[in-house]
Amino acid sequence: MLPGLAPRRRFKDLSEQEILALAISSEEDDARIYRSFAERLREDYPGTAAVFDGMAEEEDGHRRMLIDRHTARFGEVIPLIRREHVAGFYNRKPVWLSANLSLAAIRAEAEEMERTAGAFYTRAAQQTTDADTRKLLGDLAAAEVGHEKHAAALVEENLDDDTKSEEDNAAHRQFVLTWVQPGLAGLMDGSVSTLAPIFATAFATQDTKTTLLVGLAAAVGAGISMGFTEAAHDDGVISGRGSPLKRGLASGVMTTVGGLGHALPYLIPDFWTATVIAMIIVFVELWAIAWIQNKYMETPILRAITQVVIGGALVFAAGALIGAG
Repeated sequence: MLPGLAPRRRFKDLSEQEILALAISSEEDDARIYRSFAERLREDYPGTAAVFDGMAEEEDGHRRMLIDRHTARFGEVIPLIRREHVAGFYNRKPVWLSANLSLAAIRAEAEEMERTAGAFYTRAAQQTTDADTRKLLGDLAAAEVGHEKHAAALVEENLDDDTKSEEDNAAHRQFVLTWVQPGLAGLMDGSVSTLAPIFATAFATQDTKTTLLVGLAAAVGAGISMGFTEAAHDDGVISGRGSPLKRGLASGVMTTVGGLGHALPYLIPDFWTATVIAMIIVFVELWAIAWIQNKYMETPILRAITQVVIGGALVFAAGALIGAG
């Protein structure tokens, strides 16, 4: 059988030594994950980084305790067994995925790590009939619960209300700069700039196939242009706006989405049905942009409506008049 397709061991088939070895490797992995979180956050969120440093030290303490117990009961040679070798055992996300997680998501991931570890050991202890194994799993469950409580104490020690508020505000600002702002610019460009060519073509030809092709070309072309422009004009180092790849992706995708919104209705063969639906979608798009500006960019709602809805209506009117003429 291919190594990658080999069946995993069931937890109930593990020996007590293997269960202890599994706990040791799990504690070691969790400590590495917490240190990765800390390193990832240290520069921008030192308070939260200190929390994860403390949690990693706690995991190291658990690991040393488990190694001492294994040495006393089974000797110094610890079997190699990890989470992925056991069916039904809780899994951890790859560490490199943390690079794309927000501050709140990393905190939530850490809470989930502690919860799943404690819940698994508790359920496993309830299911076993061997007294020694039951006690071992119960001790591990209690250790995880204690770690969770200590983690809460570390949060209180390193993250007072002001520090946590500052870090949350900084994370929100980074999210807005990296994703919302370029995405909003793309959505505005895709929704507004493509209005004129699409509706000019629609009213000039009254042919849904031609209008659809023009709309697809305008949306995809604008998306590629906006994506490359956003990614190329600012590397984010000085401005602090984040990865140019992420910003370019947000801008390019949202530009394309904005243009496709009122181009795809022309898949409908009937011209006037397609046009009415496209106009309704345009109305929804413009109000959605105004709402996003108000919510994330703190633009007063009246100003957002004036800038987007009225401006979009003028572009639409221009395209319709040019096409009808």
